[in-house]
Amino acid sequence: MMKLRVAILEDSKALLKELKENVEATGLIEVIATSTKADDFIDLVNERNPEALLLDIDLAGDNMTGIDVANMLKLPVLFVSGKTTEFNNKIESIDVQSDFIVDRIGKPYSQDNLKKKLNKFVTAINAAASARHIFLDLLHHGRIKIDISSVVYITSKDEDSNNKTIYFTDRKPETLIDFTLKKRDAYGFDKEYFIEIHKQYCVNKNKILGLLPSNDIEVLVMTSAGKIEKRQLPVSDNYRSSVAKLLV
Repeated sequence: MMKLRVAILEDSKALLKELKENVEATGLIEVIATSTKADDFIDLVNERNPEALLLDIDLAGDNMTGIDVANMLKLPVLFVSGKTTEFNNKIESIDVQSDFIVDRIGKPYSQDNLKKKLNKFVTAINAAASARHIFLDLLHHGRIKIDISSVVYITSKDEDSNNKTIYFTDRKPETLIDFTLKKRDAYGFDKEYFIEIHKQYCVNKNKILGLLPSNDIEVLVMTSAGKIEKRQLPVSDNYRSSVAKLLV
């Protein structure tokens, strides 16, 4: 399973270094950006596209609090602060009014409690993302968030290639890097919905228009020219029965 990519905002350089080391030691987190200043932090987040935020709340000498930053960036957030009780009402307000994950852990914390909290945080984010969005590593765009319902199919001309081509209903096809069809569920593609029809093809079953006499299926995708067109995908002999049952 891929590590959650996070950005950390902490006004103390010493505590920032300690928190970074501690969260990475859990094996659940990859820290891709850190800052002690809110303005710099916001710029880094917009540049590097983390999946979640770890925020201090009371930022000494800053014109914003961690609460302000969370409201501005609207990403899943774990507040790591000695003042979570003092700011409890504001944290609760964000949690109730937002559509992203909000959690907290007080300082000081034990490494064991931090790992337990991060495990719950990561699990909640993955569950929410799999329901609506996933993060994909694309060759020309880096890691971006994609509406999973827009994905039509994934394929590779070379069965052994680590890179695949992914097709959508609302954007041009992209190169998906370091992706394995057999392990697609680890990337957020539920195997109940993204089914194999061939050793080189995985398709969103909700996007199948029909089964042709040739035993190919038809789907609608956006082409590299930005046009929507029907495309025929081959179904291997050993998948034909299961695909046919889906279309009854």
